Amino acid sequence: MSFVEYGDTIKDGDTAIVFLGHESMFPVKVQHGTVTQTKYGVIRHSTDLIGKKYGSKVTCSKGGWVFILHPTPELWTMNLPHRTQILYSTDISIITMMLELKPGSIVCESGTGSGSLSHALIRTVAPTGHLYTVEFHQQRAEKAREEFREHGVEHLVTVTNQDVCKNGFGVSNIADAVFLDIPSPWEAIGHAKSALKAEGGRICSFSPCIEQVQRTCLAMEEYGFTEINTLEILLRVYNVRTISLQIPDLGKAAEDNSSPGFDSSSPSNQGSPCANLQQGTVQFKSGVPLREMVGHTGYLTFATKS
Repeated sequence: MSFVEYGDTIKDGDTAIVFLGHESMFPVKVQHGTVTQTKYGVIRHSTDLIGKKYGSKVTCSKGGWVFILHPTPELWTMNLPHRTQILYSTDISIITMMLELKPGSIVCESGTGSGSLSHALIRTVAPTGHLYTVEFHQQRAEKAREEFREHGVEHLVTVTNQDVCKNGFGVSNIADAVFLDIPSPWEAIGHAKSALKAEGGRICSFSPCIEQVQRTCLAMEEYGFTEINTLEILLRVYNVRTISLQIPDLGKAAEDNSSPGFDSSSPSNQGSPCANLQQGTVQFKSGVPLREMVGHTGYLTFATKS
């Protein structure tokens, strides 16, 4: 099992996603002799998981069922254990596009945090690229190494435990892109410039406060970065559902229905507008926004090394 290479069958030691519904899923490490409790009953790894195909429908001990999904960076973002605040797919998608990442790209990242963006970056640059990620907190760095090893991507990532603002990324003039998600990104702009390739490398800084953005933009300008721009991504989700509305009585329908020769029970008239009007309501599909939407997550500042 690997987060960048699809596996067909579930094996001992794999990380799998137990899918109960779109709003209910969780990761599980598959192990011989282990059981997992769900609201639908017990899942026995030895008999219910190992050897089955990913995507299989598994019946639990109480008669309910779940799907077992192959892990992806998108699913991992929704289910990972939170050690820090994380980036979600809305911001991750624009980051990978604006940094112009592709298979073979070399990327530097700080900080690693819970590894949400890291997994997406690794999948994007695989199979020949590499991610150099720096984490200031020692325990978080060790946990990230462990997860990358369990997820089969350790050959695509190097985790370093150090202060990027003081010691940099540990590489020079090789990175195609740099991403910063730290409290004081302006202190790391010089090290980011040193890590980037000679010309044309891209940098992105994620900051929740506009004061951080202002200081970062000044530092980028001081170090000679060009094409500096800041944006914010807001996602508004719509639910598509069937809506019934009562038709107003304008007096015309009653006259038409009472006219000679009109038979509402006739098959030819049942699909007519008059037949729908006689029922008093009409149904149609409509997109309705959620009552609550995800608001501000952070500002994304992009620039190019000239």
